[in-house]
Amino acid sequence: CLCAFAFPYFRARQLGPIVGKNSDPYTMISALLRRAAPARVRLAPSVVFALRTLASGPRPVNKVVSSATEAVQDVPDNATLLIGGFGLCGIPESLITALHARGPKNLTIVSNNAGVDNFGIGILLENRQVKRMVSSYVGENKEFERQYLSGELEVELTPQGTLAERLRAGGAGIPAFFTPTAAGTLIEDGSQPIRYAPDGSVALYSDPRETREFDGRKYIMERGITGDFALVKAWKADTRGNLVFRGTARNFNPDCAMAGKVCVAEVEEIVEAGEIDPADIHLPGVYVHRIIKAEQLEKRIERLTLAQDGQAEGAVSDGQRRREFIAKRAAQEFRDGMYVNLGIGIPTLASNYIPAGVRIELQSENGLLGMGPYPQRHEADADFINAGKETVTTIPGSALFSSSESFAMIRGGHIDLTILGGLQVAPNGDLANWIIPGKMVKGMGGAMDLVSSGSRVVVTMEHTAKGGKHKILNQCSLPVTGKVRSMHVSRAASSRNMGRSAKCSAARDFSPFLRATCCLTAVDMTREQKATT
Repeated sequence: CLCAFAFPYFRARQLGPIVGKNSDPYTMISALLRRAAPARVRLAPSVVFALRTLASGPRPVNKVVSSATEAVQDVPDNATLLIGGFGLCGIPESLITALHARGPKNLTIVSNNAGVDNFGIGILLENRQVKRMVSSYVGENKEFERQYLSGELEVELTPQGTLAERLRAGGAGIPAFFTPTAAGTLIEDGSQPIRYAPDGSVALYSDPRETREFDGRKYIMERGITGDFALVKAWKADTRGNLVFRGTARNFNPDCAMAGKVCVAEVEEIVEAGEIDPADIHLPGVYVHRIIKAEQLEKRIERLTLAQDGQAEGAVSDGQRRREFIAKRAAQEFRDGMYVNLGIGIPTLASNYIPAGVRIELQSENGLLGMGPYPQRHEADADFINAGKETVTTIPGSALFSSSESFAMIRGGHIDLTILGGLQVAPNGDLANWIIPGKMVKGMGGAMDLVSSGSRVVVTMEHTAKGGKHKILNQCSLPVTGKVRSMHVSRAASSRNMGRSAKCSAARDFSPFLRATCCLTAVDMTREQKATT
């Protein structure tokens, strides 16, 4: 044991030039454990624990480092990184740029998504520094999707709420937990492709999940996530590492920070200890090891969306008319006082047609309750976006919170109504809306969490896809987002009309899993338009 302690300390002093001349013992010994130990030597767990205990304290009084380059210079090849942000909102731009310049390879990155082409984590993908992504959403990053489908990149797609909770659990020392999210899907049975072969076949599948039943409902077990480094973005920090976030830029950042063995925070403003009211601190400094002042702060807005300012809308296509009609019908499901989550696309349009006398609270899973209208141009703020990455505003009574707390609201059944889009839907309530295997990968985002929450779910979509392919089927042929536990159907279209362009009435209260789902399609437009008129 004496050798185990003395040797690391001696080697740590020699590592000073590697980790920085002003580095503290914590940083130097951490670097030693990552770099100096021969790969062939396997230390006993008790020795590893002792070394980590020695390396973890005492920490410096002032956690500010001089540059992003210094902050990430001990990130080795094969490291696991936890990177905060939602889309481009709240990402540590300077740290990602420094990591790109330094060039560590074979990284495993845990992040909700991977930015966009040429920005954010996207530049690490383009530089071939990433071996595996653990994410919930591919989104509009074409290079991310291309590398995955071509077999160049391993991708573990994870429901957004499960991802947030896995990070929170890892940071809280909880090795695993059970969740209803993704029960009955390919995540449960281990048939999700992690890596494709060059010929398009699946080279590596996900691990099946352990299942257990509680109170008559199936749950699957998910493991907590920890990482070697957490790279996060905050608005303000004091020199002791206490962090304050701004707007929806909080998102995954606190959860990542808690789960990293070494947390590096990039901030816009650094103040002395004591200048932030203790009640205003969002993340205590115990989780943070290094702080840098942001060196580049583009804060790019992914989808600048503005209020119309009364401008003429111009010509409206038939497709737009159909989508607006479906949105108007969906808005009739709103009841006064509801808490509502709206998906991307047609569901978002429903908020434009809230009935008179009805007030609802819109929840956005990236950390906003009480979502306001789109901003005027001078009000647009990169730190205030919705789950579709569109710029939004707040209203009196709005609340902001982290991703893990957002999905605690959803998973706990506190949201009254969810409206989602879909690729396919079946009369028993099975919904598929996140992947076409081998062709299109968007990721499930928060949809799996939303449909398994026990809240009321409404699916809005057109009856057919491009080319006339039917979307309302007896059974979903695509991997499902949510699967019902029984086939109880109280009201649905007859089987002879399934898969045809005939009218499909709403399927309601068909299942204890998706308690009440409506599939609202454009095929009933004439009849319902007349009724509305």
